[in-house]
Formats: sequence, structure tokens, C-alpha cells
Amino acid sequence: MERVQRSSLLVVLLMALGLSLLLLPLVSVAAEAPAKTAPSLTNDDCVKCHAGPPAAIAADGGKHKNVGCRDCHSGHRPASKNNIPECSQCHMGKPHFEIKGCLGCHKNPHTPLKITFASNLTEPCLSCHTQQNAQLKENKSKHSALGCSTCHSMHRKIPECLQCHKPHATTMVNADCKACHKPHMPKVVTYADDIPSKSCGACHKKAFDLLSSSNAKHKIFSCAFCHKEKHKMIPQCADCHGAPHPASMMAKYPKCGECHNIAHDLNHWPAEKAQKKEAPKETKEMKKKKK
Repeated sequence: MERVQRSSLLVVLLMALGLSLLLLPLVSVAAEAPAKTAPSLTNDDCVKCHAGPPAAIAADGGKHKNVGCRDCHSGHRPASKNNIPECSQCHMGKPHFEIKGCLGCHKNPHTPLKITFASNLTEPCLSCHTQQNAQLKENKSKHSALGCSTCHSMHRKIPECLQCHKPHATTMVNADCKACHKPHMPKVVTYADDIPSKSCGACHKKAFDLLSSSNAKHKIFSCAFCHKEKHKMIPQCADCHGAPHPASMMAKYPKCGECHNIAHDLNHWPAEKAQKKEAPKETKEMKKKKK
């Protein structure tokens, strides 16, 4: 009986040994296999909870549109405590200006080009916009005393002139202002050779009305034909007409306007010249009436 029990135990041990030898390769392979990593998050995963930032980036993200969420946010809280990156991690170049922190202007990193400025801000702007600064300094005007953010409350926002300035005429629109005035040097008035005379008439109404109602040849010419090169330039009559009268008359009346009035109103001679007449001689009848 005891011998049978020993034989049975031996059989069980041999079976266990054989089974362990059979499973050994599988256990070894399992031990060598790397542990499975957690699936990587995608932008589609992030948007399930954080819908706002991706929408903002899609609308106004600039170059950030080409950046994935995890390119900036390498981890997620609580596993990663510091998941808000510094701008300098990517933008390592020379800063626009020595200011304290990029977020002073770029308040939302998801919309970096929507820049809102503080009031009366100027110095940071000048580090990029040097040409405008030079124009303001070299051509003094009321604009020169203003901070950049007075007109440009947001980056790349160009205000309409008529938001602050009254039009010269009720028919004027903003494009009319820009036809003559540059915003950073408004007193330097320039215009194209083919500017319509009615545009000049917005300011110079009296001259425009006189010329428009005139029957003289000057009517066919535009304002810019005579007043060329620069604003307020008044040409000399002789530039076009030379010396049209005999020398004796030119010597007696050296100024053309003494007879021909002003260039915009050649139809009418000066009143004092046209109305000047010799006093009639007293007749015998007039002398009798006085007595």
C-alpha cells in the first residue's frame, strides 16, 4: 500500500515538473515583453473637455494653428503640475522690446496676434514701427503728442480719420482724407496729379465754386494742373501766359490781378476798377440848381 502511494506521488511530481518545463518558455517571453504604454492623447481628445482654446486657435491662432496641443502642454494635471509653457521655450529670438513678460501684449497665447494694448502705450511699438516714429518726429502735428495706443487700441487696428476729425464737407468719406493726408504726417499734404477737383473743393469751396461757375478757359483745368507739386503752391500767371501785353502796359500794371481779378474768377474785373468813372462836368443847368 505504501509503495503504491509513493508511486502515485512520484507520478504527480513528474507531471508537475514536465508542465513547468513546458510553460517555462512562455513565462520567459512574458517577462521579456515591455509593458504596454497608455495611448497618446490627440487634439481630438483635448477638445472633448477644452473646447475653447482649439476654437480660438482655429479662428485667430496665426502660426499656432500648426502646433498641436501636446507640443506646448506636455502633460496634464495632476500628473504634471507645470503644464503651462513659457513663451521663450519656442520664441527664443530677440524680443520686440524690453518689456516684462510677453503676456503684457499677447494676453491669450491661443490668439497671439490679437494684441490689446494698455492706454498711452508708445515705446514698445517703436521697436518695430520705426518709419512711423520718424514721420511723427520730423513732421510735428497734434498726432505727434499722442501715444500709439490712442489711435491703435489693438495691434493692426487702423482707425478711420473721421472717428476723431470732422470732415471738411458733408460728402467726405475716409478715403477722401487719405487722398491728401498721411496719418503720421498729416500736415504734409500731398496728392496725385489726377486728383478730382471736387476733392479739393471739400476744403477750398469758395475757389471751387467760383471756378465751376466761370466761363473762362481756366475752368477746363483741374486744380492740380496749376497747384502742383505741393499743397498751397500758388503759380505765377507768367508761368503759362508769359508777357501777353505790351511792355508799357506790363510796367503800369505789374500784377495781373489788378485787372483780371483772381485766377478762379476771371469773369469779373475788380469792382473798384470796373465801377470807377470820371465825374461828370457841371453844366449851366446844374449850377443854376445849386443857386
